[in-house]
Order: sequence, then structure tokens, then C-alpha cells
Amino acid sequence: MRLHTLKNRPGARSRFKRLGHGESSGKGKTSGRGGKGQTARAGGTLRIGFEGGQMPLIRRIPKRGFNNARHRVEYLAVNLEALSGFAADSVVDHAALRSAGIARGKAGQKIKILGDGALDRRLVVHAHAFSATARGKIEAAGGECHVIAAKPAAKQA
Repeated sequence: MRLHTLKNRPGARSRFKRLGHGESSGKGKTSGRGGKGQTARAGGTLRIGFEGGQMPLIRRIPKRGFNNARHRVEYLAVNLEALSGFAADSVVDHAALRSAGIARGKAGQKIKILGDGALDRRLVVHAHAFSATARGKIEAAGGECHVIAAKPAAKQA
């Protein structure tokens, strides 16, 4: 086999559609651009939300009220079955979960231990939050649950 003898598999390369080459070509007349107007022209694009000069809907509706999204605390979910890879009597903290590849997320993201799966060994687990079932299963196996306290906010001077 030589480089000059290689051929594409059948169907790997299809002929490009020739726009505007007669009505029966499949893309004739308007060349797939619809009717007349700005969007039929070359370079004629409209920004998102533009309504032809009419006041756009996003500017018409009132913007007030409470939005919980900016106050929400997002956790990285880690199930108990993922903790079964740690040796008995070991300390499982943020760094250990990261190095084991269990907690994959943003750098400073908080971790919550969830109770899906079984735990058969004693572990000392440090996390930002625990579900009730996870706490029960860890303590039933003889382990400990330690909640990592949030850092106090910096004082404004």
C-alpha cells in the first residue's frame, strides 16, 4: 500500500450543491435563501432579538422581582459507591477526591456526598454537605462525617 494508491471510501466525498443553477437543481431560483429582503442579500444578517425596529420583546417585559439563581449554591455530587475505592480508615477530603478523579468540576466547587450505593469500610469523610442517607450509611459503617465550614466573607471597609 502506497500513499498515491489510497482512495476514499464510497460516499465519503459528496459533490457540493451548486446553488442557483436552474429550478430543477434542487437549490435554484432563490438558492435556499427564501424570499426577498435583507436576509436574501449577501451579508444580510440580523442580530438575535431584532424585530424590524419594533421595540423587542426582551425590552418590553418588566425586569423586577427576585431571582434565586445568583444566590444558589452548586455542589459537586459524589455518591457513596465512588468512595469504596478508598482504603479502610483513610481520610477522604476535597484533595483526595480530586486526585482520585472522583470530583471533577470547577476548582473551588463545593462537594456534597449522596447516599447512592453501599459502604462497607470505615472512612473519615470531609465534605461541604451530606445527604441524610449518606450520613447514616457512613456512620453505620463506623465512619465519621465532618462538614467543611464556609469561609467568612471579607469585611468591606
